[in-house]
Amino acid sequence: MKKFIPYRAIKLARKEVFQYLSAPAFYGAAVFFLLFCSIWLFYFQQYFVQDQATLRPYFGIFPIIYILIIPIITMKSWAEERKTGTIELLLTMPFSEWDLVLGKFFGALSVLGLILLLTVPLPLTLMVLGSFDAGTIFCEYLGALLLGASSISLGLLLSCLSKNQAGAFLGCAVVLMVVMLINQITMSFDLPFFLARSINFISLAYHFESFSKGLIDSRDLSFFVLSTALFLFINTRVILYRKWS
Repeated sequence: MKKFIPYRAIKLARKEVFQYLSAPAFYGAAVFFLLFCSIWLFYFQQYFVQDQATLRPYFGIFPIIYILIIPIITMKSWAEERKTGTIELLLTMPFSEWDLVLGKFFGALSVLGLILLLTVPLPLTLMVLGSFDAGTIFCEYLGALLLGASSISLGLLLSCLSKNQAGAFLGCAVVLMVVMLINQITMSFDLPFFLARSINFISLAYHFESFSKGLIDSRDLSFFVLSTALFLFINTRVILYRKWS
């Protein structure tokens, strides 16, 4: 097994970011994200009518919009490499499995971070209209980034298992829909405590709720970190298996 060298992963991540920025899909996803979230806040949530200095309605829609945005970001990461045959070239180069996986991961996460950065002018504009809690907004952005990291690592794994971009997009969207919204079952049905707790545990949206309230819960923080690490680890095992099969 080749040795993991961090600077190689950073170089690969930089290459991934440049590829994203040269693709029209990135700009389409960014515009869709910004428009959808803004329309949701000001039109559907009637934000100014609520007369509350909080952005919870704005960040509360992030788990839903991630179901479409994350597959767009991750669908071509490995699936396109397999389709064009360049994955064989990557596997013969002096990169370890962790170099490749972390390069893809940090590249995709940087792109998502850039999209989130584009949303910053909205809260900055609204903060002059009321006494917003800057700490709460920071927690909401931290939660959005952690939620995105876990979702991206899952999307990369599904892209690695898919043969083409369409399959990667559909597979990621369906799986994300399940893991995002499965906690709605516990809200709609009176389930036994153990079953409800188990369902909530695997829900990404459920672990995002504390961050959307301005709270950093160590349990939710640990869940996002560990789930991200787990999906990335499985991704390296899939690549290692394909290298020797």
